[in-house]
Amino acid sequence: MTDDEAAIRDLIATWLAAGKSGNTKAVLGLIHDDALFHVPGAEPFGKAAFASASEQMTNVRMEGESQVLEIEVCGDTAWCRTHLAIVVTPPAGQPVRRAGYTLSILRKSPAGKWQLFRDANMLAVQR
Repeated sequence: MTDDEAAIRDLIATWLAAGKSGNTKAVLGLIHDDALFHVPGAEPFGKAAFASASEQMTNVRMEGESQVLEIEVCGDTAWCRTHLAIVVTPPAGQPVRRAGYTLSILRKSPAGKWQLFRDANMLAVQR
């Protein structure tokens, strides 16, 4: 495994840990300012909309695991394919389980830090 591949795996693990602990600031630091997110049934949205939606998730418990299936690094750009499974539990609600595949494009910042640049998330509710 190359240093870049290890750094991308670390980004994914950090994202999951920060999401679990509710550390939105840490998650936002992993996202490129020009990021776009693609999810079923919605227009692509950027980092500001992601941040706004994250602020609405206070007191929501989140657990997740990601299995990295592929990583390809091409200079300062990389892509990775994962299988993601999460459980989101609202403060007074029932857990919602979602799982599916993701395809992400990452860019290396001038400081040498990998950040999420594009993300296609195909998670669906699991019953």
